[in-house]
Amino acid sequence: MKKDYYEILGVARGAEIPDIKKAYRSLALKYHPDRVPEAEKKAAEEKFKEISEAYGVLSNPAKKQTYDQFGHQGIDQQYTSEDIFRGADFSSVFGGGEGDLGDILGRMFGGSFDLGGGGGRGRGRSRGHDIQYEVELTLEEAYSGIKKEIKFPRHEHCKKCDGTGAKNGSALKTCTQCNGQGQVVMANGFFRMAQTCPKCRGAGKIVTEFCPECQGRGVTRITRTVELKIPPGVDNDSQLRVRGEGEVGSGGNGDLFIFIKVKDHPVFDRHGQDLKMDLPVSFAKAALGGEEKIKTLKEEVVMKIPEGTQSGKVFRMRGQGMPDVHGGHDFGDLYVRVMLSVPGNLSTRQRELMEELSKELGENNGKASLKDKFKRAFK
Repeated sequence: MKKDYYEILGVARGAEIPDIKKAYRSLALKYHPDRVPEAEKKAAEEKFKEISEAYGVLSNPAKKQTYDQFGHQGIDQQYTSEDIFRGADFSSVFGGGEGDLGDILGRMFGGSFDLGGGGGRGRGRSRGHDIQYEVELTLEEAYSGIKKEIKFPRHEHCKKCDGTGAKNGSALKTCTQCNGQGQVVMANGFFRMAQTCPKCRGAGKIVTEFCPECQGRGVTRITRTVELKIPPGVDNDSQLRVRGEGEVGSGGNGDLFIFIKVKDHPVFDRHGQDLKMDLPVSFAKAALGGEEKIKTLKEEVVMKIPEGTQSGKVFRMRGQGMPDVHGGHDFGDLYVRVMLSVPGNLSTRQRELMEELSKELGENNGKASLKDKFKRAFK
């Protein structure tokens, strides 16, 4: 289990960006791999990796909000290691040494880190579009978590032409205008400017005969099946990210974003991790006290009704609410509101007993005497 990012940096949850930056600078100077003896370098690298990841998330308002709401799971589902550091402000911490830091992080995490937020996917190469998909769950499924298989349309490289768009290998020729470079150089006196080749549009190749399967597009539309593992505790604002399951692109596939919709429940009303419900209770039980069995999302429990319970009284059942989507053993509570259940059709005997009780309680069932009516009329 990863440690809490706020704990790693030694700041309070909800700390402001300047305080986060100050804490990170102090720790980074202490554990920078180039500032420690050789014998301590390995331990310092691990610590530096840990605090840099925490800073990369908490110093960015959007990533910080995601972490505050969904914890490590939300960050891991939405960001790669490169994404965590991209856009983070390291210049004010290291005085503009982002390049050196990028190399250090690349060695630690593996890969290439462009901390300046630049591209670098390659000339003429672009990542495929992301796909959004809504998954509807019952409250019971949101409570326990579920594995769910979904099917959705997307584009993949044409298997017939391997994504080239050409009928066969001989139908794909090197562009004669740019000699396969994808760019042409325009010269004007002392000035030289490279621009995308207009003939091959930067591909470096020309299709002389289109693939009959995809008509030269290089992609075909298919129905993709993916099994999702939806964690316990998700709500309507929950979002899951499945990397690489979006549309195909020359620079890699996009991602699949899953938006959760939890259906209304006939009994429970959800408020974050807490649940609320109304419990019909007879007049006799409310007056005399007793017990009621309640089937919660977790188990069947017995709730005691104290003698003289009034309609609208709310009872709190700890730990019978929704689980924390961040994981762990934290559950919300269930709030039960007692509502008196009044019988609609009384038998003759029941009516006699109720009238007798009404008299014992000093009630007149709303039937005022003639004397009382005159008093009220002439007040």
